[in-house]
Amino acid sequence: MPPSRRAVLGAIGLAATGGVAGCLDSSTPGRIDDAGLPASAAATTSFRGGLHRRGVYPDATVPAEPRVEWTLRGVNTGDHTAAKASPVATPEGDLVVPGDAGDVRRVNPDGDVVWTAAVEETARGIHGTPVVANGTVYVGAYDGALYAFDLGTGERFWRRVLGDAIGSSPGYHDGTVYIAVEYYDPSGAMFGVDAVTGEVVWADHRPTDHPHSTCALDRETERLVVGSNDGTLYAWTYPDLTFAWSFSTGDAIKGPIATYDGSAFFGSWDEHVYRVALDDGAREWAAETGDMVMSGPAVEAATGTVYVGSHDSRLHALDAVTGNTRWTFDTDGSIIGCPTVAGDHVLVGSYDRTCYALEKLTGEARWTVDGVGYVTSAPTVVDGAVYFTDRASEAHLDGGDGPTGGLYKVGPAAGG
Repeated sequence: MPPSRRAVLGAIGLAATGGVAGCLDSSTPGRIDDAGLPASAAATTSFRGGLHRRGVYPDATVPAEPRVEWTLRGVNTGDHTAAKASPVATPEGDLVVPGDAGDVRRVNPDGDVVWTAAVEETARGIHGTPVVANGTVYVGAYDGALYAFDLGTGERFWRRVLGDAIGSSPGYHDGTVYIAVEYYDPSGAMFGVDAVTGEVVWADHRPTDHPHSTCALDRETERLVVGSNDGTLYAWTYPDLTFAWSFSTGDAIKGPIATYDGSAFFGSWDEHVYRVALDDGAREWAAETGDMVMSGPAVEAATGTVYVGSHDSRLHALDAVTGNTRWTFDTDGSIIGCPTVAGDHVLVGSYDRTCYALEKLTGEARWTVDGVGYVTSAPTVVDGAVYFTDRASEAHLDGGDGPTGGLYKVGPAAGG
């Protein structure tokens, strides 16, 4: 008789006590997660590459001369302007991609849909990016529920209603799924949910005003942190999950939190990017941008650089120690999605309906690929190809027959 999912996850949870849940590249043998520690035997892929949410893939390569190999339409169809969900890789090299139409799809590199699963409320569908752990896809939806789907078949294992809406992305560690949840009040909470049963094992209702931010878990400093629309960064000790401290900004913290070198990095709608100490919540620096910051930062340890977008249409490259600007790149639209560092490049989407590949040391544009709608997902690199999703076209949103938002695969040009 094959082992049960409980037995498998339990065994992996014990192994993960000395290992890691998040990995940089699930398709790379001997993978190393973004803490620089060996990954556990069970592959886990998640939004921003791991529990630290740094969005950095040092061994990834992108096409030198790109072409769109295929586009899968119908992924995003709604008018909600929050950043769209990003595709994540499976250990086998397929993609799992949710959309605001309310579907989760597993898609292979040829663009074939392996399976489709649906959430129960499709008015705003899904904006959070899944975590894939131990053969299960975990994702939250705007019906306020956290879902667990079988990675192989798309079968739903369980659905747990936690609140009124979930716009954030889950994290997984040691048998527990962590996610921020919103209520209509407006208020919110952070939850820990048993990965096998869907039962709530921990909750804290301190975050208020629709927490949309995605949490980070930093095992070196023993902190779990998340932002909220109330303008506050919240921190708990880990693994005992005792409230530790809070840090207030002047406006909403909507984007993912990244952790590196004992600090949390994040943007605020008060037009600043912050570095805050994880041990006590002290501000270490605040870098001013020209507009709100909804984008989550990519933090590269090798170069000591923080890459983050802003509504000012610029991608900002900041010194991680000082917060000083190294370079900026101006697009023609707001940047609300997260950048991805892939080898020597930074990939980022914009409201100008374009996905950019920039040289990470200088900010010089190497290539661009156009979508039909705003490109607000974080680009994902798998086996040398770039995947991203976009919003539906304005023609579609206006009730016409324009194209819906899709999943794009960008590969090398013929002969490239």
